[in-house]
Amino acid sequence: MSVLYQKVSDLLEWIDKNGDSRIKDYWLMDSPWPVVIILTAYLYFVLHAGPKFMKYRSPLKIDSIVMVYNVVQVLFSAYLVKEAFRLIWLQDDYKINCIEIDYSDTDKAKDIVGAVWSYFFSKVLDLLDTIFFVLRKKQNQVTFLHIYHHTMVLMFSWGIIKFYPGGQIILFGTINAFVHVVMYSYYFLTILKPGYKKAWWKKYLTQLQLVQFVITGLHGCVTLLSTDCSFPKFVLALALPQDMFMFVLFWDFYKKAYRQPKNKLT
Repeated sequence: MSVLYQKVSDLLEWIDKNGDSRIKDYWLMDSPWPVVIILTAYLYFVLHAGPKFMKYRSPLKIDSIVMVYNVVQVLFSAYLVKEAFRLIWLQDDYKINCIEIDYSDTDKAKDIVGAVWSYFFSKVLDLLDTIFFVLRKKQNQVTFLHIYHHTMVLMFSWGIIKFYPGGQIILFGTINAFVHVVMYSYYFLTILKPGYKKAWWKKYLTQLQLVQFVITGLHGCVTLLSTDCSFPKFVLALALPQDMFMFVLFWDFYKKAYRQPKNKLT
């Protein structure tokens, strides 16, 4: 036990020493423990405590709360997209094959750090999505894909921006935030008018999610093969398999939801 404690202490010391000092003072970024605790509590609730608590209870009537949550998520995600365009995509020095990390002490560099932290925090807010499913007894929506996606994106977001707040990861954040603008708008509409749950354009939301993984995967490959980009390539080497795995999971969901035969023989 003492050996394990020492290993954990050494790891925490290494993280503290090697993390980007500019992000350290942001909420939840000083140590990995807060995120570990949040994810542990999240998984325990959505997989065990929540379903057990709701087993003999009627669904909680929290539609108003969920509608406000969806509006907040739409506005927050739109803000992240706007900041990405302001700080990166509309800048003259943007290169399609490489987004360098700005380590300078300029206001722009500080704004980028603040923006990537805001994206990380949006992933913390995303966890409420699953909790609302449980409390409304929509357990069929608490799938492996749903839980894995929320858990891994939060873990990856913390780990990457702790050391590399900015750079190449901003493309994924931008596209993902845009997808969330559309997705949470749809969620809002389904509560406002339940008939939208069967809207003809619903399947295009999943297609949009599939497209994001294709774009980010291709962009990552271009940067990985680039010879004049200083963004750490081992980060991309770690992220690309995750990107492909998420594509496979979403594609499997899409096939089951929208491509299976409508009329089955009995």
